[in-house]
Amino acid sequence: MPEIFTGSFTQQEPIPEEAIDAAVAVMRSGRLHRYNVADGEAGDVALLEQEFAEAMGARYALATASGGAAIATALRAAGVRAGDAVLTNAFTLAPVPGAIASLGAVPVYVGVTEGLVIDLDHLAQRLDSDAFEGRAKVLLLSHMRGHICDMDRLMAICDIAGVRVIEDCAHTMGAAWRGVPSGRHGVAACYSTQTYKHLNSGEGGFVTSDDSDLMARAVILSGSYMLYERHLAAPGPDAYEAAKYVTPNVSGRMDNLRAAILRPQLRNLSAQCGRWNERYGRVEEGLRDTPGLTLIERPEQERYVGSSIQFLLLDWSDQAIDQVLQRCAARGVELKWFGGAEPTGFTSRYDSWRYAPSEAMPKTDRILESIVDMRLPLTFSLEDCDTLARIIRAEVGAVWQGGTG
Repeated sequence: MPEIFTGSFTQQEPIPEEAIDAAVAVMRSGRLHRYNVADGEAGDVALLEQEFAEAMGARYALATASGGAAIATALRAAGVRAGDAVLTNAFTLAPVPGAIASLGAVPVYVGVTEGLVIDLDHLAQRLDSDAFEGRAKVLLLSHMRGHICDMDRLMAICDIAGVRVIEDCAHTMGAAWRGVPSGRHGVAACYSTQTYKHLNSGEGGFVTSDDSDLMARAVILSGSYMLYERHLAAPGPDAYEAAKYVTPNVSGRMDNLRAAILRPQLRNLSAQCGRWNERYGRVEEGLRDTPGLTLIERPEQERYVGSSIQFLLLDWSDQAIDQVLQRCAARGVELKWFGGAEPTGFTSRYDSWRYAPSEAMPKTDRILESIVDMRLPLTFSLEDCDTLARIIRAEVGAVWQGGTG
């Protein structure tokens, strides 16, 4: 009888009791809106922003209603307007180009390497080409699925071209490059606290920055109603004078209830990242040297958070990859594939987002067509991770040996 996995890939750990108690206290107060605080109280959102800025090593932080709202806010605050070209990864999730398109701006895709990071050679070529010169002043860099590129080289390329970098750190909260926390290289960084991210409030997000002008605009955009003094991790009143009459209120605030849920989780972030990496390491080791399967080798300069794992079935036929997915699913293992012709669930590709023009990228297409992805929730034990690796290894091997890979 083949081994069957019975765990749930969507079941997260319970919200900590301390966070539940804090949320109940907010509900009992009735003061859920971030600016509806009693005299002498800072409010959970303002306190969370202060704590998050300190945890990420940033000067300022703004809590938002979602990760997508954080990205759109950061783009607007950085000066992106309708019609502008914004560079971004071809390998990312739909809310990233979606945030660009929501402003009426145009995503311009940069390829992906076999390490699942942005192709820096392709980025340099785009910025050096006569046809592209001056078209984009912002790169929205997605650290997709927690993979961090050579940030030193990326920043050198962008600095020479006069391109500002906004980092999408939805999958790299707690990660770093050469000891520098993810999000600290660009002019701003965006984070998510959606259920499947490293902090869980159902929905939510953050913008961080050291740029007082950018953050002042972000605070106004989020819907501050000129209540700047109620922020603890934002610029002082003078920073808003130039922006307050010309920056729209787009109302993307976080509320005190979600902030109360997040504050205790933030204090435990480092320990949780360590637990994810234990699980990642067990699956990675179990899959190593599987014929036909390519693991993503992590550079030594990268401190990653392995809340999901990816591998490549390079140059396999669509039919063979589909066989692997179906065979694993029959044994309880839920894999996602970024190579499908149609968007499915959380997986889609740059050529699926037809609201933005795209050109063929054969090298990138070859890699996207091979990416298989699996979540690693903390509800899985280390023994569960061993089981997952055994099943995937067996089913990849069965299809490979059958000659259909």
